[in-house]
Amino acid sequence: MARTVVVTGSTSGIGLGIAKAFAAEGANLVINGFGPADEIEAARHALEAHGGKAIYHGADMTKPAEIADLIAAAEKTFGGLDVLVNNAGIQHVSPVEDFPIDKWDQIIAINLTSSFHTIRAAMPGMKAKKAGRIINVASAHALVASPFKSAYVAAKHGILGLTKSVALEVAEFGVTINAICPGYVLTPLVEKQIPDTAKARGITEAEVKSDVMLRLQATKEFVAIEEVAAVALFLASDAARQITGTHISIDGGWTAQ
Repeated sequence: MARTVVVTGSTSGIGLGIAKAFAAEGANLVINGFGPADEIEAARHALEAHGGKAIYHGADMTKPAEIADLIAAAEKTFGGLDVLVNNAGIQHVSPVEDFPIDKWDQIIAINLTSSFHTIRAAMPGMKAKKAGRIINVASAHALVASPFKSAYVAAKHGILGLTKSVALEVAEFGVTINAICPGYVLTPLVEKQIPDTAKARGITEAEVKSDVMLRLQATKEFVAIEEVAAVALFLASDAARQITGTHISIDGGWTAQ
């Protein structure tokens, strides 16, 4: 029987890559995110190539009622939810004294609080069937900090705390919850940071890539979306049933330093 997987923030980047990986195993998908309607429909249709079904839900990750409806739609459409991947995220780069208050609130809401709402909504169903996998896409910034990213670093550190706390609550219900901590992945989110980081630091965009983003990744390479997706598949597998309340780093050696 095909598993049902919800991936937030999955109309592009890492989220779409994770959705594709689960779709390749025949899973039923609920994707979510913003973007042009025709592009979202094309992505949804492509996910069905391996036999599973895919639906799109446009929940705004700053709105609790819409997030609850996202989970309810997955359960109603497919009869339950097996895997929840919390991936939605945004970024803003700015010195703390200039950091826009609305940007702080938005980043905390989307990058941290939305995961609380999805987990809260999904947990009754997972507990009832004593099975479930929750995967939070965090970041190397859940473990270490960088300047000019106060809201993002705070949110990602919070995701690890949320992961650990919930894991202890549900450990005897067959539900695992873990975080993936990627280093820099060249996604649309990261590409948008490059000019802002160049401005904040007074350097060129090329120097942002080499001297900021890849400076601490010992491999000097960006992490591939497919590599993050492979870790998500592993954490959702039977082989990972005793892995809970922890994180897996995939950061080219960044946090080894």
